[in-house]
Amino acid sequence: MIVIKLGGSIVSDRLDPSTFQDIRSILRNERLVIVHGGGKDVTNVASKLGKEQRFIVSPQGVRSRYTDKETIEIYTMVMSGKINKMIVGTLIQNGIKAIGITGIDGLTIRANRKKKLVIVNERGRKMIIEGGYTGKISSIDPHLIHLLVSEGYVPVISPIALGDDYEFLNIDGDRAAAYIAGGVKAEKILFMTDVEGLMINDQVMSTITLKQAKELLPSIGFGMEKKVLACTEALEMGVNESIIGSGLVENPISSCLSHNRCTVITP
Repeated sequence: MIVIKLGGSIVSDRLDPSTFQDIRSILRNERLVIVHGGGKDVTNVASKLGKEQRFIVSPQGVRSRYTDKETIEIYTMVMSGKINKMIVGTLIQNGIKAIGITGIDGLTIRANRKKKLVIVNERGRKMIIEGGYTGKISSIDPHLIHLLVSEGYVPVISPIALGDDYEFLNIDGDRAAAYIAGGVKAEKILFMTDVEGLMINDQVMSTITLKQAKELLPSIGFGMEKKVLACTEALEMGVNESIIGSGLVENPISSCLSHNRCTVITP
């Protein structure tokens, strides 16, 4: 099985037109699971609704959305409604059996609500703030995913988890994909974005090890740092290969699987 994470920068209308023929070809021999992002759409819709979004930075340099009660409602609406169904509809239009779910459905993703968050403010000082509705993934139940895949569907999963008190929680899409890949015992995970991989000194790193990826993490900029972190987590959960590549090239998935114009991270 292969898990594909579609980044928010390419989920709308930027995927190369060959992507869907590529998926159909791969489905002849492989089972696929798609996890999607869409943070930019969430921000845009929230702004239209008059809810300005706040972003915070952890001491590890990871940037994320601060999710209060109103924001989790907007996040759920946009991720599981607008974006998820748009992807499913496009796949079906291109002859691919797809079904959209959230991490809530079938208790697929459970998470612990973060009571407090440690952040770094604009002055570089650490602060403790209320955790809001952000979750740390605690478990994956792969049963529903396996059931759908066994019936010939491509599950399309939005990154929303169910908390201990059955509240909806915002979880990072890249890390959700990593945990799902580990939970379903996927062989590979692909992170499809708008660049051709991890760039260091203006050069795409073609192949690096898990150890090298961890060492590079502190020096990677916002956005890509989450993908590399998720790659390392997937490998530590038993996935054989984590790949970061572009969804804007011809046959993007096959290209990544062939290790062409991408970054491959191995144990």
